[in-house]
Amino acid sequence: MEIETLNNYKFIKFKIDNVVILFSTASGGLNFNCHTDEGLINLEKIKTAYNLESIGYLNQIHSDLVFDFDGNIKDGDALITNKKNRAIGVFTADCVPVILVDSSRKVIAAIHSGWKGTNALIVSKTIERMQETYGSLAKNISAYIGPHIGGCCYEVSKELIEEFTSKDIYSNIKISNNNKLDLEKCIIAQINAKGIKKDNIKITNICTSCSKKYELYSYRNSENKQGRMFSFVYLKDI
Repeated sequence: MEIETLNNYKFIKFKIDNVVILFSTASGGLNFNCHTDEGLINLEKIKTAYNLESIGYLNQIHSDLVFDFDGNIKDGDALITNKKNRAIGVFTADCVPVILVDSSRKVIAAIHSGWKGTNALIVSKTIERMQETYGSLAKNISAYIGPHIGGCCYEVSKELIEEFTSKDIYSNIKISNNNKLDLEKCIIAQINAKGIKKDNIKITNICTSCSKKYELYSYRNSENKQGRMFSFVYLKDI
């Protein structure tokens, strides 16, 4: 993990062979809300800065819908592609951005996993889609979990915690502490259940709500409720 600076903006970066993963921050006021002119302009700036043919994203609806990127904006929360120089990404401001990389088949995925998507097992379903459509094997898949509201800060209802803890997949894992839910632990449980090795799971360990090291948007804890970060991945043509 490293910090990449682009003009006055800072990104958290991972690079593996020809795969580039970037999690934006709120540094410099960088906002990727795609429902605003500012957000659309910033997406175009990213496209130019990284010499990308296109940037794919979805109209996020807190679902378990997974799509192969075809250039269209659909209602859903996970995108997959094996095309080079075409970034795919998700917008977040507390929800969990998850990037999946199959280093063997050269397949990438970007997932928006809020509590609804996590509860609907969207990460599990994206891995299944990679396996069924692209022939990915669990041993070749790596997962990267970006900044999100952590179990330290994510207060939810008792009923929601009970809904999560009642699932078999979390039966042997402590995913809550009093009234706080740890979405990251839930997502890691989904990844582990699909046979992905522990060493292949990389976390930024950054909470959008309480982190002092980075400037971040938090829907729960920021004055700017419209601010969005963009987490994206692309296969570089080298």
